[in-house]
Amino acid sequence: MASETQPVSTLADIAAMLSESKTVAICGHVSPDGDCIGSQLALQLALESLGKRVIGLLAQDEPIDESLSFLPGVDRLIPAACYDGAELDAFVAVDVPTTKRMGEAATTIMRAAHHAAVIDHHAADESLVALAHIDPQAPSASTLVWQLVCTLGAERVRGVAECCYVGLLTDTGRFQFQNTTPMAFACASEMVAAGADPAYIAREVYQNRSLASLALEDRVIEHLKFSDDGACVLSWLSATDFEQTGAVKTDADALIGTIRSLRGVRIACMLREQEGAVRGNLRAKDNTDVSAIARRYGGGGHRAAAGFTLECSLDQARITVMEDMQAALVSSEEG
Repeated sequence: MASETQPVSTLADIAAMLSESKTVAICGHVSPDGDCIGSQLALQLALESLGKRVIGLLAQDEPIDESLSFLPGVDRLIPAACYDGAELDAFVAVDVPTTKRMGEAATTIMRAAHHAAVIDHHAADESLVALAHIDPQAPSASTLVWQLVCTLGAERVRGVAECCYVGLLTDTGRFQFQNTTPMAFACASEMVAAGADPAYIAREVYQNRSLASLALEDRVIEHLKFSDDGACVLSWLSATDFEQTGAVKTDADALIGTIRSLRGVRIACMLREQEGAVRGNLRAKDNTDVSAIARRYGGGGHRAAAGFTLECSLDQARITVMEDMQAALVSSEEG
């Protein structure tokens, strides 16, 4: 695990490289969340305002959460595998710490570009490229992009502010997670002053659920399993649950917050069966480091929010993850 003092390039270094570039591709991680999409689109809008040709890429050909569909430019994002291969001056990876999280197609494009940079707030063992600004203390990748936009000399127009605010809002869990720092509120204030409308954004992101998502929530409640002391809670959704409710993957994204909110819970995990594997999302309500659990499975994230994929059955995943959640609490108490 990288330390909080790992050497990084400055935002000025990245801005200088981008200023000399005419054609830029921007990509985030697979299964992009609000911070990933918001950071990508904000940087794309800023660079386009400076006369750059920008290609927004999706790491995989997968649907974007409907709650993010209102963001400016989201309809122009294309799967990396569909990129025409035109020569790139620069490639920027945002909110992504490893090539595994960016996917093969996007990684190939990155390596073919003349210059590449990373902007992220996930600590990692090593950077994807030499030109990397990684700040684990930043509340979201979008706050780093917000700073970069200013460094580039681009105007912080409403669309840029809107995209960055979505990234900040979602990655801090509506300003409720442990990464809700003074910097988070300072940046949020700047974004609102630049035109981001908190009420409108909250309505689009959090009050826009489908009926299928509510049907999935019923399944999640039925499947709840607690540790003996009630400090750990786990639930899951099988492929059958999705088929019977007519739901899609993005309908399940909000449900980890539902079980995390339960009284007495310190760690929550939501498991989802997908294509022969199991995708897991972890959340902590105290200082327990759930990213340590995720890293054990080849995943990662933050202390309070992390994700992973297990190549096993859903039954085995439930047993393994619950055991490791309980062990993490014991370790946290002993530490």
